[in-house]
Amino acid sequence: MAQLHFRYAAMNSGKSTMVLQYRHTYAACGRNGLLMTRLDRAGEGIVSSRIGISADAIEFGAATDLAHLVMVHPGARVDHLIVDEAQFLSAEQVDQLAWLVDDQHLDVFTFGLLSDFRGEQFPGSARLVVLADVVEALQVYPMCWCGQPARMNARVTGGVMVRDGDTVVVGNTDTDADADVSYVVLCRRHHRAGQPYSPAPAVTLVG
Repeated sequence: MAQLHFRYAAMNSGKSTMVLQYRHTYAACGRNGLLMTRLDRAGEGIVSSRIGISADAIEFGAATDLAHLVMVHPGARVDHLIVDEAQFLSAEQVDQLAWLVDDQHLDVFTFGLLSDFRGEQFPGSARLVVLADVVEALQVYPMCWCGQPARMNARVTGGVMVRDGDTVVVGNTDTDADADVSYVVLCRRHHRAGQPYSPAPAVTLVG
């Protein structure tokens, strides 16, 4: 039977790499699927991994009817769907994916973040947790600067961690503390403390 899958983790955990592996594996088996994404950091209509691999994808928007898009797609019948950046799905779009699974017997694999920079669930992720047949945390955890497993995403503006602002703001996970908008992954303790970077070592003056 077809199933709806949701696999989640913090940034820098290899989600997009796994998405591309799924795409390759299913294509190698001769299955006809679609790859979708929204707001990938590399640009529109692409799934990119930080290890340097990428693939073309269908860019969906906030108002895209995913069920209609799949059903009218030209060519051979689509038998599975792979969705990256699934946190950007709306609750209604998740319901459309469930319809594709239940009524059209398509396997749907979604990958994304569970929570935003404030530590709150994205609406799409929250709906996936409720509806998905399989909900799994990826077992590769990125590291906080303190060395502990990082499960929280933090937004940094001008070197300062922020807790207010629009939910969707595209940035990268780089080490430039002066970037306009960037993201870092933190353990719970340092996310709560608002410490996105390791404190500078104390300077001892020798006179």
